Amino acid sequence: MRWRLPRRRSLAPLVRGPLAALFGVLTALPVGAHAGEPLALASPDSRLVVTFHPGGDGEWGDPSYEVHFGTRAVVVRSGLGLEFSDAEPLRGLGVIDTAWHSQRGEWRPVYGERALVADRFNELKVGLQEAGGSRRRIDFVFRAYDEGVAFCATLPRQPGWESVRIEREHTEFRFPADHEAWAVYSAQGNYRRVRLEEIKSGCERPLTIAAADDLYLAVGEARLVDHARMKLGPLSGIPHALVSELSSPVEAGLPLTTPWRVIMAAPSPGRLLENNDLFLNLNEPCAIAETSWIKPGKVIREVTLTTAGGKACVDFAVRRNLQYVEFDAGWYGPEGDDSSDATTVTVDPQRSPGPLDLPDVLRYARDRGIGVILYVNRRALERQLGEILPLYRSWGIAGVKYGFVNVGSQRWTTWLHDAVRQAAANRLMVDIHDEYRPTGYSRTYPNLMTQEGIAGDETRPKNDQTLTILFTRMLAGAADNTICYYDRRVDENASHAYQLAKAVCLYSPWQFLYWYDRPATSPARTGGAGGAQTGIGDEPELEFFDAVPTTWDETRALHGRIGEYAVIARRSGDEWFVGCLNSTVGRTLAIPFDFLPADRAYVAHVYSDDPSAATRTQVRIDRKAVNSTTVHQSVLGPQGGQAIHLVPAAAP
Repeated sequence: MRWRLPRRRSLAPLVRGPLAALFGVLTALPVGAHAGEPLALASPDSRLVVTFHPGGDGEWGDPSYEVHFGTRAVVVRSGLGLEFSDAEPLRGLGVIDTAWHSQRGEWRPVYGERALVADRFNELKVGLQEAGGSRRRIDFVFRAYDEGVAFCATLPRQPGWESVRIEREHTEFRFPADHEAWAVYSAQGNYRRVRLEEIKSGCERPLTIAAADDLYLAVGEARLVDHARMKLGPLSGIPHALVSELSSPVEAGLPLTTPWRVIMAAPSPGRLLENNDLFLNLNEPCAIAETSWIKPGKVIREVTLTTAGGKACVDFAVRRNLQYVEFDAGWYGPEGDDSSDATTVTVDPQRSPGPLDLPDVLRYARDRGIGVILYVNRRALERQLGEILPLYRSWGIAGVKYGFVNVGSQRWTTWLHDAVRQAAANRLMVDIHDEYRPTGYSRTYPNLMTQEGIAGDETRPKNDQTLTILFTRMLAGAADNTICYYDRRVDENASHAYQLAKAVCLYSPWQFLYWYDRPATSPARTGGAGGAQTGIGDEPELEFFDAVPTTWDETRALHGRIGEYAVIARRSGDEWFVGCLNSTVGRTLAIPFDFLPADRAYVAHVYSDDPSAATRTQVRIDRKAVNSTTVHQSVLGPQGGQAIHLVPAAAP
């Protein structure tokens, strides 16, 4: 990284209003001057301020930072540092150059939760150098967005220092009080509401924190591409404080730039969710020149591994407006067997007796405009990736679901993102399953459609878990929740209207529906994990799944309390879809339809739980005229939900 030399310049454009009085007005430093002076950087709206302390006084001989939201401390002074196993620590650092930059831009994603993403920030780059000895250099970059602050470090290539092994990272997050937080220790684990003092080593990110009734925070990671994953753990000896924990050492030639460390701040959990494009903004722009082959859509899973089952799923997809059929584990042999060859169609006899004529199914699907996705376990991926991706492209496959991938260490992080790039080179889309959590790479490679890293329907989540996931895991990006509908777990943990609403609330450009269900014309499943499947019926409310898209032009969080309830509204073209989720206590939520155009009439198709409904799913459908002045009363029973489809009324 090469920085321009600084000019003397007032920080008044960056720190103004009451914050200027709080922090004072600072001046960009000329080379070698005032090496220990703090540098403050404000967000475009001036509400968020991150202050960087180069170090040099008392406990803070090393660099440190702090963050304020308005006049309130979000993160109190916290240390920054790297520990090397092949070099002495950086000591006696002083500022040698600074550079300021502002951006007020926007960009259009290939798909997303919004058709247009604002990218507005102020940026400070600071070069630090040791005062003596080898005079090594480290550079920090700070960005202040209205949605949060982010920072990263670069070790430039320099004489006598051409490679490095980072053993540990010491990025601290010291909070002013023992806030409540929602902690989980595996990507698909169960969240617990705890105090910061109770958080243990290995806490997942993003970590959502309630600092006050009107101040919610999230600590996360962005642009993790070829580095070790960060988790969080307690900072020894410091109350209500956390520190970064790398999942492995990091070895690289210089220059090396760390992933972004991110601190979001907003007045409500819903606003955090609305601001989740921050993680995308902290990644590089799209690297794929031609993206017309990247197509979101709804997916049904084929698990009988038979020709008849595949064609039944294709027919179902055509009839019910789904776009893809995915052949799940076992189509090329036992997924856990290293000898299984993913270049062949060799059905695992423990999962299905077959027969499966995959080329015949592919022709059948292609003739009907349905794409096919193939599941491949990491064992075959690691051995055969370079062979199978061009082969699958020649077969006409739309994408690959990567299963049971290794995650966390630098080695496997690098491998996985390279596997996404290799898929892009072969015009294949990707769904990464199991413990992988996104950090915004789908902006750079939008063929990365979705990923698991969520305690989805496979894990039988209670409603409070889903309503926690919505405001924690979903901050990081799309999640393949594997929505089921007829399986008995729906009656155990939720309701059918609740399941309909999940398709709106839980964003995924590839949305898997009917996870444990099969078309009525499909053969019965005879083996494999997950048990017997339930036949899909023809209940009237399935029209909602038929109509709901998977990507959006606009997203709003209308109500939200972590673990308790949520109302999410999303627009696609002229139509709006609203999902309402509730936990264990019945409630009525007022939903203003003021997001509708003021001069246009709409029809609301409302799908509600009703024990008196004469179907096995007990969903009632109401249709009523509404407009922008309507306030809809959403009555939600315990563990219940409601889905709403708002369609422009036909002209009289």
